[in-house]
Amino acid sequence: MNIQVISSINEARSDDLQHKTVIVIDVLRATSTMLTALAGGCQTLVPVETVSQAKSLQRPGDLLGGERSCKKIPGFDFGNSPLEYSPEAVSGKTLIMTTTNGTRAIHKARKADHVLIGAFLNAGACARKAASLDQEIVVVCSGAQDVFSLEDGLCAGLLVRELLRLFGCDPDSPAAARAVGDFGLAMLHAYRQVEDRLSETLLSCAGGRRLTKLGFRDDVTYCAQIDLLSLAPVVRAGKLEPEHASASL
Repeated sequence: MNIQVISSINEARSDDLQHKTVIVIDVLRATSTMLTALAGGCQTLVPVETVSQAKSLQRPGDLLGGERSCKKIPGFDFGNSPLEYSPEAVSGKTLIMTTTNGTRAIHKARKADHVLIGAFLNAGACARKAASLDQEIVVVCSGAQDVFSLEDGLCAGLLVRELLRLFGCDPDSPAAARAVGDFGLAMLHAYRQVEDRLSETLLSCAGGRRLTKLGFRDDVTYCAQIDLLSLAPVVRAGKLEPEHASASL
């Protein structure tokens, strides 16, 4: 058992992710939005790095979603608010999505054997899926502008806790500390300190304050919900499709 947590995209190196299972987190808001779209019936979701890539891949009937600086990209069907991606809007559709941090993190992990999408919304399902793949696990926090963001770190802490439980390891044991490393352990303890007031914590962090100022307070409280969704989607051939984790390993 080996679980590593990387604090931001800037700290992740593609070559170091080879032959590993990577969980990409962007709580506010890319991975939360992707999960919501898939749960709403989106047939296929294609994460890309740039606006031009998104436009070039679009075919008749495809939807474009994404943001730059937290704002909807001109000409796109949706921004990056999960509340936009209702079943009525996305069911049966192909969605091509680009965001400032989250989709870039997914592409940074392209050399991994498996790339999963994680958030508070699917933490339990994501942990079960990752554990079932029986590889070293790396949790990549997308962060913001290439630096650490608290919401992603707290989600990593929750995932670490869930993974340790699945592997039958007491989170407070020396074995857990050896398996997770200092940063992952710090995020685990940070999450445990705020788990009973998670929504308030996310609203008070830098990302939550910025989104609130832009009128997206409801996005933050939505993204703070734990295990709302049972999806554990995996990136295959550059695409995400709805996939549920099994109830047990």
